[in-house]
Amino acid sequence: MVFSGIPFLFYFLPVFLLIYFVSPAKAKNFVLLVFSLMFYAWGEPVYISLLLLSSVVDYINGRCLEHFEGQIKKQRIFLVISMCINLGLLGIFKYLSLFITTINDMTHAGIRDPKLMLPLGISFFTFQTMSYSIDVYRKDIKAEHNFINYMTYVCMFPQLVAGPIVRYQDIGHELENRRVTPDGFTDGAVRFLMGIFKKVLIANQVGSLWDTVLAANDRSFMLAWLGLAAFTLQIYFDFSGYSDMAIGMGGMMGFTYPENFNYPYISRSITEFWRRWHMTLSGWFRDYVYIPLGGNRKGVKRQIINIAIVWALTGFWHGASWNYLLWGLFYGAILIIEKLFTGKLLNKLSPVVSHIYTIFIVMLGWMIFAIEDINKLKSYAADVFYFGAQGFADKRFLYELRNYLVVLVIGIIISTPVYKKIKESEKTPFVEGVMSVTGLIAGCVLVVVCVAMLVADSYNPFLYFRF
Repeated sequence: MVFSGIPFLFYFLPVFLLIYFVSPAKAKNFVLLVFSLMFYAWGEPVYISLLLLSSVVDYINGRCLEHFEGQIKKQRIFLVISMCINLGLLGIFKYLSLFITTINDMTHAGIRDPKLMLPLGISFFTFQTMSYSIDVYRKDIKAEHNFINYMTYVCMFPQLVAGPIVRYQDIGHELENRRVTPDGFTDGAVRFLMGIFKKVLIANQVGSLWDTVLAANDRSFMLAWLGLAAFTLQIYFDFSGYSDMAIGMGGMMGFTYPENFNYPYISRSITEFWRRWHMTLSGWFRDYVYIPLGGNRKGVKRQIINIAIVWALTGFWHGASWNYLLWGLFYGAILIIEKLFTGKLLNKLSPVVSHIYTIFIVMLGWMIFAIEDINKLKSYAADVFYFGAQGFADKRFLYELRNYLVVLVIGIIISTPVYKKIKESEKTPFVEGVMSVTGLIAGCVLVVVCVAMLVADSYNPFLYFRF
């Protein structure tokens, strides 16, 4: 069940909100938990036991860590147990097939691949439960004693399967003390609708273009770059749209989820880009991997090693395919170069030049990220860097550009804070009134258009559901 699907929008969400708001305050967490388990079971009826196992393990570990406070050796034992179980489950269900296939290809060992199905959202809820145990161990938070509250934190459906990665310290207080105001609910609903618009009106449309270009047997130089531009917009609007929907639904229920995107495509360096893209994941690796490894406190050589480790893990976190590891190492190398050599130079360059550099690197990165088959990746890279049989541009490029130009331009504009700046520039009650009425009318029109497109079009993937 995806947020932009008809079953969720017209059945699951309305029924949930109705029951949630008529329930007494003490029962709201239980209602949210039940519906969250139903939501997960809709897509993963078999692996709901895996979600429950991971949750129960870290709940018990949290209580044990608190019970043995001050006894470091015993606390470390329970922390290690938590890490081993969580990373073990992640390794078995997400990476086992990849390792078996690789070993068989290299050695012809003939090891049988169990072909386990990837549990929905395992990368997200595993990191979430691990962060809870680590934070209890560090005494950053107190262990949650109420099992329903803890399970609600782990399982709440808005951010369960694709983030943002919510730490207990982000919403721990709100599990017991939250209040939904009319303004808060309205703001959350508007944020949710913004996510729907991003997903349906932009991500789905440019995603269709990317699929078409990727499937083409022969691509001209410009068609290959047009495809990369389409995927660059698709993954941003797909994932940020999902995050908007998750944050919006959290707001409708009284929760404040952390922001996950901050206009990453306006960045002037790759370092800045990763401060703006998937911020909850970047923050997780910074706080739980990079800093514990020593960060930048132990000299340049150690810093380079730490960055390489973090980005190898970041790449591999995204999927069980070697292209993701390559993608992570690609970004790790770029970030090391910026950290040691080009960072200051980028700050001195014209904003236009540094922005072009950043977008160029990002688009190449998305090419590595999007194409799992290494041979297909090589073929696409050849079209990106050289004029093949189709030359610089061909009729197919002109045809696709004509069909998708409007949505591409709209996507580029919306990926910048243009609308935000216009809204912030409102000075008078008259202007604010006009903007409000215009926004209301536009919102109603877009809702109708989105519903019509969802009913008529079966193309509605969520890229990050597979991670």
